[in-house]
Amino acid sequence: MQRRHFLTTAAVTAASAFSAVPILAQKSGKKYRTALIGSGWWGMNILREAIASGRVTVCAVCDADDNVAENAVNDVNAENGETPKKYEDYREMLEKEKPEIVIIATPDHWHALQTIAAVKAGAHVLVEKPTGHTVNESKAMVHAAKDSGVLVQVGLHRRIGPHHVEAMNFLKSGAVGKVGMVRCFAHSRGGPEAPKANVQPPKGMNWDLYCGPSNLRPFCSKIHPGGWRGFLDFANGTMADWGVHWLDQVLWWSGEKGPKTVYCTGGRDIAGPAILNDKEQTTDTPDHQVATFEFENFTAVWEHRRFAGNGPEHHNVGCYFYGEKGTLHIGWKDGWTFYPADGKTPNTHGDSQLQEPQGDGHNIGALWADLIDAIEQKRKPVADIESAHRSSCLPLLGMLSWKAGRSIRWDAEKELIIGDEEASKLLARKYRGPWEYPV
Repeated sequence: MQRRHFLTTAAVTAASAFSAVPILAQKSGKKYRTALIGSGWWGMNILREAIASGRVTVCAVCDADDNVAENAVNDVNAENGETPKKYEDYREMLEKEKPEIVIIATPDHWHALQTIAAVKAGAHVLVEKPTGHTVNESKAMVHAAKDSGVLVQVGLHRRIGPHHVEAMNFLKSGAVGKVGMVRCFAHSRGGPEAPKANVQPPKGMNWDLYCGPSNLRPFCSKIHPGGWRGFLDFANGTMADWGVHWLDQVLWWSGEKGPKTVYCTGGRDIAGPAILNDKEQTTDTPDHQVATFEFENFTAVWEHRRFAGNGPEHHNVGCYFYGEKGTLHIGWKDGWTFYPADGKTPNTHGDSQLQEPQGDGHNIGALWADLIDAIEQKRKPVADIESAHRSSCLPLLGMLSWKAGRSIRWDAEKELIIGDEEASKLLARKYRGPWEYPV
């Protein structure tokens, strides 16, 4: 009871205290038939928050790994006494269960097809970030949601996190002055990567279905469970995983639809060359990248490295907004801090306000409460599919520039690459049959 009260209170506090988040209305009490696609650790974190809200009946869980799905069924039963039905294929689940809300926490390469199928089935969706694996997938998700008339919330939970909202209002108040540059970053430690042996998938896992529209590469425990973000077949590495959160702060602040130009460079100079053969494999995403996004009146930079740590600097993750009056850092567990340019005025600081799971500050409970309220009030959720699509395009365009090996010019209104036919082909990718790329 205390935890449920905390989640509800946190959502309402964030909503009412800061104008960037709508005020949550009174609950109707309706319980929504809810299904989970992608039933691993993160999917279950979201589902637990949904259960804690008291607003759902869990009708189904779905996963290509039967062991994962079975664990999810047992966890749901332990949480609220329900025994949801178990499915391997999301299409069968949607047809038979007809859920009202679908949570999608699968690897990125599945987001588009599963979201589009869910909204066409009439379900509201909470899908994890980034929206798609490629830009045109993400565009197709936006169109499908609009055509269906249902709501899609994306897992950009920092849009509703109390200290992020507080910092954003501080920034928009003019206290930082005119901002000319933003630097977004996430740094960690690491070293050379040793390959791991390819093995048979676990008993009960449909590896062909897991790979789905992507390449059918050999199974390896580096990929599943949990390591898929390091493989270009399934995701876009650190920039799409961490970068989308912080680049989203740039669009949230500026109101821009996108940059004019994008250039990204990076590699695997510490991790070593990517390996994939019949016997073994490594990840293949960059261990470091720097991407520059040129907007009309400011420049934004993304950088990450998976080595060296970040000891010499104040913060390991977040974004710095550099303005005439000083520098604002918006972070994660370290909250937000404004450092005045004159060096004499005291810093202004706001502590982080963290929610479950495990006090990591993901604010999932508040994001879920906002989705329910948005459904009932017939309004856009705070991380609606259209704004989340725009934010997701930033790291996806950064990865596209990195793959193309050159700068690209971007028309943010038409969402087209200007004057580069070869680079434009990377806005989409070829699907493995029988899966069809969404239009």
